[in-house]
Amino acid sequence: MTAAKLNVQPLEISFSFRNEAYNALKRAITQLNIYERPDDIRLDERQLAKDLGVSRTPIREAMTLLEQEGLVRTVPRRGVFVVRKTKAEILEMITVWAALESMAARLITLHGRDEDIRGLRKMFVDFTSDAHRPNAHIDEYSETNIAFHQALIAMGGCRLLVDMTENLFLHMRAIRTRTIGEYDRAERSIIDHLNIIEALEARDTERAERLVRQHSLDLATHVEKHVNYLD
Repeated sequence: MTAAKLNVQPLEISFSFRNEAYNALKRAITQLNIYERPDDIRLDERQLAKDLGVSRTPIREAMTLLEQEGLVRTVPRRGVFVVRKTKAEILEMITVWAALESMAARLITLHGRDEDIRGLRKMFVDFTSDAHRPNAHIDEYSETNIAFHQALIAMGGCRLLVDMTENLFLHMRAIRTRTIGEYDRAERSIIDHLNIIEALEARDTERAERLVRQHSLDLATHVEKHVNYLD
């Protein structure tokens, strides 16, 4: 099995190569679309050490930290692999995400800054024109979609909420990226997003919370009905 090639840059001289390696690997893993391919994603310690410009010791130490966080797993005599979730596990994660993100929406209506909420609307200006519909620019829209959900969590202003969603994000990002082009989901997604932004602008707490929660639960429904490549 060929090991995955992570997008990493050589590390600068640092007091702790382990921490630098950990941060670099975590960023790279988070950017992977881990459900794009059917086989497991194996990481090559030797290649990563070469790419980062360090010995294999800090790579191994970083892998230990990443394994403790549930991002990678070590298989004896086979190597280190990025963790992939089963369909049942993904459905559970989406349910938890729905609860956490809807709470973030509630907090935004209570404490969010007007300029930050206006920034959400600016994300989708290009995609509301007939010449730039989401389905016709699916990769670009997919990245905007991910940025929107990240922004909602951050704008809630709750550090613990951000921390709780951090490890969920790897899988949520991957499954959203994989499914956004399926069954016309992009077109329905932008409608949901604009309705959510409207509720946030109006400081309509109950509606914003409900719309954000339902948006994620609709993803869960799609996964349950149509996604057959997770198991």
